[in-house]
Amino acid sequence: MTKPAAPLLPPDPPQDILDKPLREALSERYLSYALSTIMHRALPDVRDGMKPVHRRLLFAMRGLKLEPHLPPKKSARVVGDVIGKFHPHGDTAVYDAMVRLAQDFSQRYPLVEGQGNFGNIDGDNPAAMRYTEARLTEVAQLLLEGIDEDAVDFRPTYDGSETEPVVLPAAFPNLLANGTNGIAVGMATSIPPHNVAEMCDALRYLITTPNAGIEKLVSLMPGPDFPTGGELVESRAAIVEAYRTGKGAFRLRAKWHKEELRQGMWQIIVTEIPYQVQKSRLIEKMAELLQAKKLPLLDDVNDESADDVRVVLTPKSRAVDPSVLMESVFRACDLDVRISLNMNILDKDGVPRVMDLRAVLKAYLDHRQDVLIRCSTYQLAQIEARLEVLSGYLIAYLNLDEVIRIIRTEDEPKPVLMKTFALSDTQAEAILNMRLRALRKLEEMQIRTEQTGLAAKQVGLKKLLASEEARWQVIDAELVELKKTFGKNTKLGARRTLLSDAPSELMVPIEAVIERENITIVCSAKGWIRALKGHSAEDGGARAAIKYKEGDEEAYVFNAETTDKILIFASNGRFYTLSGDKLPPGRGFGEPLRLMIDLPGEVEILGIEIYRPEMKFIVAASDGRGFIVKVEDVLAQTKSGKQILNLDDKTKAATFAPALGDHIAVIGSNRKLLIFPTSELPEMGRGRGVILQKYSGGELADVKSFNLKDGLTWRSGERTRTETDIRAWIGARAQAGKLAPNGFNRSNKFT
Repeated sequence: MTKPAAPLLPPDPPQDILDKPLREALSERYLSYALSTIMHRALPDVRDGMKPVHRRLLFAMRGLKLEPHLPPKKSARVVGDVIGKFHPHGDTAVYDAMVRLAQDFSQRYPLVEGQGNFGNIDGDNPAAMRYTEARLTEVAQLLLEGIDEDAVDFRPTYDGSETEPVVLPAAFPNLLANGTNGIAVGMATSIPPHNVAEMCDALRYLITTPNAGIEKLVSLMPGPDFPTGGELVESRAAIVEAYRTGKGAFRLRAKWHKEELRQGMWQIIVTEIPYQVQKSRLIEKMAELLQAKKLPLLDDVNDESADDVRVVLTPKSRAVDPSVLMESVFRACDLDVRISLNMNILDKDGVPRVMDLRAVLKAYLDHRQDVLIRCSTYQLAQIEARLEVLSGYLIAYLNLDEVIRIIRTEDEPKPVLMKTFALSDTQAEAILNMRLRALRKLEEMQIRTEQTGLAAKQVGLKKLLASEEARWQVIDAELVELKKTFGKNTKLGARRTLLSDAPSELMVPIEAVIERENITIVCSAKGWIRALKGHSAEDGGARAAIKYKEGDEEAYVFNAETTDKILIFASNGRFYTLSGDKLPPGRGFGEPLRLMIDLPGEVEILGIEIYRPEMKFIVAASDGRGFIVKVEDVLAQTKSGKQILNLDDKTKAATFAPALGDHIAVIGSNRKLLIFPTSELPEMGRGRGVILQKYSGGELADVKSFNLKDGLTWRSGERTRTETDIRAWIGARAQAGKLAPNGFNRSNKFT
């Protein structure tokens, strides 16, 4: 009889499961991820200016003997060594990092010399790593100089099979020279490249004056120096402030000149474009702007670049001012960019912090001091070990016959040699390992010469280690030599970015940015807005043909131009500004106005006007308070608008009207009308204002500005009525007024 199958039991849970709240577990793991991203991926080290992937790339290439004077090897070989020994990440990411180190338009001082297609300024991708070859540059050699002399600490690689440097010796100030960018968790870094010759001057000055001011350092290294050149147009005060705080931005423009043609014609030639701007994408963007008629002064743009940059801009008319043309182009595309500065970097203890310019330079000098001490200590130990061996050799030469006898006759010659001649273990071992050909008189003379030279060097190293001032002199000499190598008279070291003051505010006509066209602005009662081509607000037939959504109707229809600014006043006391060229086209029903500006759902639109210089408006709240405001004060720069009329929880903005006449008429919901001189209402930029009319059981309904001699006009249905005998309603501001004339609108509105 078959036994019944045993019931299946769930497996025992693993013994290492921890009972922990999900919030706590997620926090711990996200913190670990954040720290890993910050310290091992995104932020550079202040000492060598490198992230781990770049440091591992250079170290691996050194291990492959890819020195500048030796033949290059396939990039795939380099990438394979990096990901196999040091950097367990994807090969694509490692190759992309190596490509960037080789691009002379990305790196001010390239660290990798590439052979093959490594991409270009147009944004074309590099060839696959199996097709390209690479080797180190002289700059990379400087970064690695002294790494075999215990200059820096090493740590085990990810699998513990080898070791890698924690930081490079960095006989080249790479952090500021090449700059860097990185986005970590909750922080980022952005450092533009600088000129090494200028940095050497600043570093040497900082050696003699450790408490040097930022302004003095900026006078020695006045600003970034980008590999693609361009023109830095930023005020000195702004540059100094950016370096003082470690945060800021620099305005960089393309470099251009006017090229004369026949018959008085001319064109603009752009020879250098801003840093990290892809030329092909820039040309595409300018072509799109031309097609969209956003560059009315420009007729055409052509890319005639070869090895150099040559972008040709053709004006529509030779009467156009070249400066005005370029200003309109700068405002529209990436020929004018902002390069951010955020010196958020890892200090020598691995702690991320924002440093100012002096702190960054000082950290580099301190690192070079540490490297010099470690290298000198290593060299001193090597010299002492060699002197010990040499002194043993000399003892052997003085007692050569006895040494030979002991070696030939003794079974264990080493301890006998040590006892007979008072030798150390190292000396005895060296004598036993000495070749027969070394037993020459000439060799003895060479050893004595070497011993004398090493003894002198030993004395020098001891003095160097004992004197901080002597070490600073050595570092200063290194900087002098570095400046000679990368001086401004060399091809690589010459400054490429032109330094200029901030440009004066050039008045660019609005027509230079937006093509002037006639439009009719239509806004429905529910806030749907659009712009019809042409002027049709006065055409009754065309106006009647305008369609609205079901349940919606006309609210505002008026003629305007694409160059106009449209002012909108809402019941929350805010003014909003729209550009005529940004309004949706007349097809369909338009778009909701609330999507174009930050207009809350419960807020009503009280009026729409076209901006005209020197205009003034009367703004008033439901409690009867208001004032006159200039049109310049109501222009808003953001979608959130500009608060002009201050309100409390019980009031809202009730109305606004252009201040065109010498008198103001105010009517309340109680149908009482008051007329007073405009001079009694103050002008303000913002506030609650003063009382226009007092109410005992109502609130303000409408306000109107008019000239007394013309009489007070209001619409009643389809008719317009004018009352000239209005003496009974004229009084002083803040009075209650009298009941409106017979026939006045039941809505208590003037229009």
